[in-house]
Amino acid sequence: MSTHHHPTATDARSRSADPVVLIVDDDPGVRDLHAAFLDPDYRVVTADTGDRALDLFDATVDVVLLDRQLGRSTGREVLDRIRDRGFDCRVAMVSALPFDADVADAPIDDYLTKPVSREQLAGTVDRLLARDGRGRRRTGRSDPSAR
Repeated sequence: MSTHHHPTATDARSRSADPVVLIVDDDPGVRDLHAAFLDPDYRVVTADTGDRALDLFDATVDVVLLDRQLGRSTGREVLDRIRDRGFDCRVAMVSALPFDADVADAPIDDYLTKPVSREQLAGTVDRLLARDGRGRRRTGRSDPSAR
C-alpha cells in the first residue's frame, strides 16, 4: 500500500462502513463533480491517472468509475490490470466516447456516456452494489434492490 498522505481505499473503509467508490478521471472538474454527486452516501477515493488508480486500488474498493481516456493510459488498460490482480469489483466505464466495439468485450458492468447526472451516477453505483448484495440505502431514496 502506498505510504503517501493521500486518502486510500483502505483509509476510507476503516473510517466508515459505507461502500468505497474509486473515481478515475484525468479531468479534475469531472472528478470533483462525480465525487460531489456521490458524497456523503459513499466513501469516495479519486485518481487522476491510471497509475495512481492502481496505487490506490485494493480489495476494499467496491465500485470503480473509470474514464475511458486517461492521458498516458486507457481505462481498458487499467481495467485489465485490476482484473489481472484477481479483483472482481464492479466497474462502470464513464466516457465522453459512445459505447463501441473497442469496449464491447471489456469486463465491465455498465457504461455511461458523459455528461452524466447525479441520478444517473448514483443510480448506477446503487445497482452495481445491489448485484453483490451490498445495496446502499441512500439518504432519501428507496432501497436500490427493490427497483
